Amino acid sequence: MARQRSAKPFTAVRICSVPPFSSIKFTNVLSSEEEGFLRYWSDQRLRKKQFLRKFSIGLPIAVVLAGALIINLLSGWYKKADMVLRSNSSILIVILIAIVGIVVFITIFSTHHKWDQNELHYQELLKKKNRAS
Repeated sequence: MARQRSAKPFTAVRICSVPPFSSIKFTNVLSSEEEGFLRYWSDQRLRKKQFLRKFSIGLPIAVVLAGALIINLLSGWYKKADMVLRSNSSILIVILIAIVGIVVFITIFSTHHKWDQNELHYQELLKKKNRAS
């Protein structure tokens, strides 16, 4: 099958009505939402990292994932895995330990990721504020 070509030749020049980039002036003024985030994060980042508060950020996602894994395991849709589980009960302990490990990993990873994202956003806003000054 032959490739269809467009009506315009390949060397056609397209005219753009957008002004050139050098004529656009950006303002470095922070919005009220950004100012609020700067105030909030400057207070939060100096606090000691509270374990339970950080733990509660990623816990719901991890529990939902673990629940889905347990439901999938107990539904019995995969007969061979169900037979192995019923014949060797120690596998259930290994699976539960793995699920707890998954929950802990997702929780810790998501809290560190959220903290890093907020810190990065804070640093960017500080640079923007310093450039505006």
